[in-house]
Amino acid sequence: MSAPPPIPDLPQPASGRFADGVHYFPVRTYFEDTDTGGIVYHANYLRYMERARSDMLRLMQIDQRASIEGGDGVYTVARLAIDYRMPARLDDDLIVISQVREIGGATCTMEQRIMRGNDLLTTGHVTVAFVSPTGRPKRQPKPWVTLFNRIAQGEDIRS
Repeated sequence: MSAPPPIPDLPQPASGRFADGVHYFPVRTYFEDTDTGGIVYHANYLRYMERARSDMLRLMQIDQRASIEGGDGVYTVARLAIDYRMPARLDDDLIVISQVREIGGATCTMEQRIMRGNDLLTTGHVTVAFVSPTGRPKRQPKPWVTLFNRIAQGEDIRS
C-alpha cells in the first residue's frame, strides 16, 4: 500500500481577532442552525457565544486543554443572562463581539453581543468560574488574570 499524498497547506478555522481589547468572531448561520422557517434556534446563540469565548482564549494563548489534562482546572459557566432582540436567519453572516467586563479571583465576566451588520441581535452577560477537577472554585492562573486585565484595559495582547 502506498503512502497517502501530502496534505496541502490548508486554511485554518477562523479564530477571530482582537482590536482595542475587543474580540470579534465571525459566524455564518447554516440550515442546521435554523427551524423550518429559516430562523436561528434560540440555543444556537449560546453556542456562537461559547465558540467566540473559546477562540478568544486560544488567541490569548490560554491552553484550556492543557489545563484540563494537567489537572489544573477548567472554566465553567457560572451565570448567564441573555436578551434576544432580533432573529438571525439562514445564511446570515454574524459577528460575536466579546468584551471582558470584570475579573475576580476565580471568575471572569464578559459582555457578548451578536451583530448582523449594524443590527444588534442578541446581548449576553456571561460569568465563567475557574474550577478544580473536583468542581470546586479555584483561583485562576495569575498569567491568565494578567491577560484578562490587559484586555479589559484595551491593550493589544498580540505582542
